[in-house]
Amino acid sequence: MRPVHRSIAQSVVPAIAGLALTFVPQVARAQVSVGGVGYVQYQFALANDTLAADSAIHHINNFDITRAYINVTGRFAGGIATRVTADIFNAGAIAGSRAFRIKYAYVTWTPNSMPLTFKIGEMHTPFIDWEEGLWDYRMQGTMAMERNGYMSSSDFGVGVDGKFQADRFNFQAGLYNGETYSGALGDQRKDIQARASFRVLDTDDGTRVGGLRVTGFAQLGMPSSGGRRQRLLGMVSYRSMDLTLAAEFAVTRDSTTGGNVVPGGGGGAGPVALRNGRVISAFGVCHFKGTRVSLLGRVDLVDPNTSGTVTGDRQTRVIAGASYQLAPNLRLLADVDMLSFESGFTPTAANYAAYVARQSLFFHAMFTY
Repeated sequence: MRPVHRSIAQSVVPAIAGLALTFVPQVARAQVSVGGVGYVQYQFALANDTLAADSAIHHINNFDITRAYINVTGRFAGGIATRVTADIFNAGAIAGSRAFRIKYAYVTWTPNSMPLTFKIGEMHTPFIDWEEGLWDYRMQGTMAMERNGYMSSSDFGVGVDGKFQADRFNFQAGLYNGETYSGALGDQRKDIQARASFRVLDTDDGTRVGGLRVTGFAQLGMPSSGGRRQRLLGMVSYRSMDLTLAAEFAVTRDSTTGGNVVPGGGGGAGPVALRNGRVISAFGVCHFKGTRVSLLGRVDLVDPNTSGTVTGDRQTRVIAGASYQLAPNLRLLADVDMLSFESGFTPTAANYAAYVARQSLFFHAMFTY
């Protein structure tokens, strides 16, 4: 009986294996994965100030989870891909609680043999995600344009990405609601945003942000209440495996014909006159070859209103720190974040929290899974 069983096994097993192999390519075409990232921080504010209208002394000495993202991505036949990202954040409405919202939810289509990817949904905006990839330390905080309210990393819209000659030239452009993923959907008014980046010199970093690059960005639109929302930005950057250097210059124009609050402060119930602003940011990262240690630094200069008649609104932020890659999925960062204000600045109830935290020591941890 044993030889009979062996002969049956010898005939049946290959048949089953062959049948399975016929389905493997079909299954492989549909790949769904789940991952995520979390940002943990400890903040100690060096300032210890009081507001005239507030008798309590405010001081920050806290551990916190500033962000947690859950990503579900899928790749399917025909060049179709999807992504849904849950954003769990500290809303502050209920002490100790966290709020939940969708940050990304979009579908993309990359036709065969084409360098273009078309997308629709709640997606990355053209510049912030690209710049965060260059800076590579989102765990410390948002970039200068986003931190000061001029851009967002995500919005609802439709767009196209393109890359040519192994990312020597890449771009992203789209039509968006303009009110960001965390705002209301808005009205019939829409914003056009576009970024283009060209690598003029190769390095050992061949990614979309690697090499010596010249990058430009433009945004033209208007807020839901009417008016203007315009950004023009130019950047020169250099990135290799061990060194990152970048400098950007941006001009902004904002106004409302209704009651929207414009970036940099101001606004209210009525129309807001045209306001021209300026943002200058420079940053660098140095990785010590053969180690897990990196040093980083950044300077942001923000002037919400460049009119000579407006004083007290300019801000300077200096960030400096050191990071250690403890494991492939765990990075640590210790840094100091110093925000200074132009002479004549007066803290109010609206900006008091930022004023108290203007000089802070941080310890960050970023983990992925």
